[in-house]
Amino acid sequence: MTALKEYDRLETTGIWRESPDAQRRDVLVSFGDATLVIQDKTDTALAHWSLPAIERLNPGARPALFRPGPDAGEELELDDDTLINALEKIRKTVERRRPHRGRLRLYVFTGLIAAIGALGYFWLPGALVRHTVSVVPDSKRLAVGTALLGHMTRLTGDTCRSNLGAAALARLKARVLGDGLRKAYVVPSGPDGALYLPGGLLLLNRTLVEDHDAADVVAGYMLAATEQASHIDPMELLLEEAGGAAMLHLLTTGQIKDEVLRDYAETLLAKPLPAPNSDLLLDRFATAKVAASPYAYAVDVTGETTLNLIEADPYRDTEAPRLISDGDWISLQEICAE
Repeated sequence: MTALKEYDRLETTGIWRESPDAQRRDVLVSFGDATLVIQDKTDTALAHWSLPAIERLNPGARPALFRPGPDAGEELELDDDTLINALEKIRKTVERRRPHRGRLRLYVFTGLIAAIGALGYFWLPGALVRHTVSVVPDSKRLAVGTALLGHMTRLTGDTCRSNLGAAALARLKARVLGDGLRKAYVVPSGPDGALYLPGGLLLLNRTLVEDHDAADVVAGYMLAATEQASHIDPMELLLEEAGGAAMLHLLTTGQIKDEVLRDYAETLLAKPLPAPNSDLLLDRFATAKVAASPYAYAVDVTGETTLNLIEADPYRDTEAPRLISDGDWISLQEICAE
């Protein structure tokens, strides 16, 4: 979002409540990459709110009250005028970019989509999934991915947030994938390697950076997850698992229910995705100028099931270009140390 650039270092204090019955807590609030990050006094992340989805509960009043979405139980109280104005600017920017059609046209469109959705639910589930995926905008994919990330970190542990490590991870991501990925995160446990979430978010297991001698392995898992996502859209996977009712709810309200995302987070961690096509994956290694053998041996230490990647490694007989500096690699290996 263009509105974020001038606020990328903005932070303040606030009062956060996880649910209507929960105790209010003093927190530190700061802008992340398309998210509002809420942390406690120990810098532990309590929540990540998707900026495009944030709603104001008491327009014009002070202190300002916000929530992360229409069905959310969380609530954030802010007094800082600069941060409040920043959030209002972003909300207005998002609102301006939304199409505003006449009420009758909206009713007709909604009815048509609902009818198509009902038909797909009973007779054409595959077509309904494809149609739904095709009409979900990038901002909504990011909102869904961010919400899903929140549920997954309850199972994997909070994302590792060492400043030097996060900067090194961003540089590795840029070196390997360029602009093909919005944000990469390292988590303390699970997934089995790497998981690509809707909205261009990637989860990496800390073992990928802690248990290997160089960045080639984690780079390989980045490329493998990206290759998987290019053939099986992460949003499509989510909707196929969620079922017809969730798709109709998304089509008619623009939302996916919290319990659906919670259940899918558990499923995604428990059910590994199929390995990507090795020939297509090799093309990605060659384009990114990354050696394939380190990744191949990380997947199968014997090399038997990944022999094609080893034998066709574009750098089998020569040294691959450096991915990141030694200092960045050390910082990345310690990303979960703080």
